[in-house]
Amino acid sequence: MRTLRFHAYGEPPNVLRLEEAPIPSPAPGSVRVRVHACGLNPADWALCGGLFATELPRGIGLDVSGVVDALGDGVTGVGIGDPVLGPANYADYTSAGASEYAILRQWTPVPPGLDMTQAASLTMAVETSVRNLDWLGVAAGHTVMISGAGTMVGFAAVQVALLRGARVIATAGETFAGRLRALGAEVTGYGEGMVERVRAIANAPPDLVFDAAPVNLRAPGAPAPGVIPDLIEIAGGDPRRVLTCVDFAAAAALGARNGIGEQPGGPEGAVLRYDALGDYARLAAEGRFTIPVARTFALEEWREALDLSLSGRAHGKLVILL
Repeated sequence: MRTLRFHAYGEPPNVLRLEEAPIPSPAPGSVRVRVHACGLNPADWALCGGLFATELPRGIGLDVSGVVDALGDGVTGVGIGDPVLGPANYADYTSAGASEYAILRQWTPVPPGLDMTQAASLTMAVETSVRNLDWLGVAAGHTVMISGAGTMVGFAAVQVALLRGARVIATAGETFAGRLRALGAEVTGYGEGMVERVRAIANAPPDLVFDAAPVNLRAPGAPAPGVIPDLIEIAGGDPRRVLTCVDFAAAAALGARNGIGEQPGGPEGAVLRYDALGDYARLAAEGRFTIPVARTFALEEWREALDLSLSGRAHGKLVILL
């Protein structure tokens, strides 16, 4: 099969290559899918740089939709030919989702009415947003600020919080501001004056703040990277009401939360929320939840997708079609 993977750690353009590899066999409890679509994430490029380093080669592509074509021992409730979505098992195999075939340990059916390309956009955005909003304790009646609502995790988090009955104040650029307002969020921009603008909207410090903003959004004179200092100020000066899924260094320096560090056993002990995929896939099929897909690419166009992703101008999810 064709697969996109790396044999050494380094910058993605330098180490990734499209090559032939054996089709993997599913272990007990796993399924193999013929991949239809694979969503790309910043985490893919971090894997190339040594995130969760292990034996090489390794593949990229964590978000997968496809059709089941082989079952591991003990698998029930799914059959050959069933369309599913879920995270590719990149940890135990030398290839991942950006391949013609991939192995899934967790999966959920693609419900009728959900396009397979849209299905491939859901996994990481849903899992990350649900997990972090659970850690933060977002519930009905809360006023929640979501920083970085123009990222795919932030865009998902706005919808998750609204579906829970929270009031949402979001920061985002003009690319998604209109769509976020249409969903029900109150939206303002980044940059100078953000603290005052959010205060004017909220009329009181938000109950909780979730940060998914890229760490290069640095406020002038801020003592740490990103927007964490401003978010703490917005939260009435209480850093424990602020949780970030991106800027762990600033969280550690300023006393904000990162969620993972609060779990027994650290990152390896974190309980991932792939169990939520089914509910949000059904909502997506009903038109009540979405992740914006900016562009699709053929597998051989992977370098163009990489360049667009690294440019910071993707303006939505990038998906490889196979």
